[in-house]
Amino acid sequence: MSIRYGILALLHEEPRYGYQLRASFEERTGAVWPLNVGQVYTTLNRLERDGLVRKEGDDGGGHVLYSLTDAGAAETRQWFASAVERGAPLRNELAIKLAMAVSTAGVDVTAVIHAQRESSLQELQDYTQERKDVAANQRAADTAKLLVLDSLIFHAEAEARWLDLCEARMVQLGNGAGNGLSGAVRAQGPAAP
Repeated sequence: MSIRYGILALLHEEPRYGYQLRASFEERTGAVWPLNVGQVYTTLNRLERDGLVRKEGDDGGGHVLYSLTDAGAAETRQWFASAVERGAPLRNELAIKLAMAVSTAGVDVTAVIHAQRESSLQELQDYTQERKDVAANQRAADTAKLLVLDSLIFHAEAEARWLDLCEARMVQLGNGAGNGLSGAVRAQGPAAP
């Protein structure tokens, strides 16, 4: 849904064609979520079908311009005014991996946690450095990118804290503090310091 509403938000400013929409979307989100131009045009076709955008002719260079209809403008305003509904949580591959690891005999869960923590901390460092670089020469147009980077930084920090909790639970379980502990986890013993 974010692509749909991202396109509507961009068209709320001015008419644009597909490649302009893709470039503006990527610029505003720091190119963290690159768009395929085919995806943009597919979304535009659906928005047109739903009466939210209309074709405005071309720009003189053969590019079809799209603009918002009144219904599209109303939907965009409603999107900005409403909270994002989370619904069912997205599948989290890392949570699934750890859930499988703790219940599979012979898996060194602590090693899995350590490998992921190393990756998560590297990601955190990379995002933090990128944020510092952008902020050092900040332009008004960089505010959107900084918001996205802040979100990614907080997510990486939360993941690192969660991995610390996972490791602490493995240590606790390895010390016999857990009841009903599976043989797979018992066999691992305490985590290395």
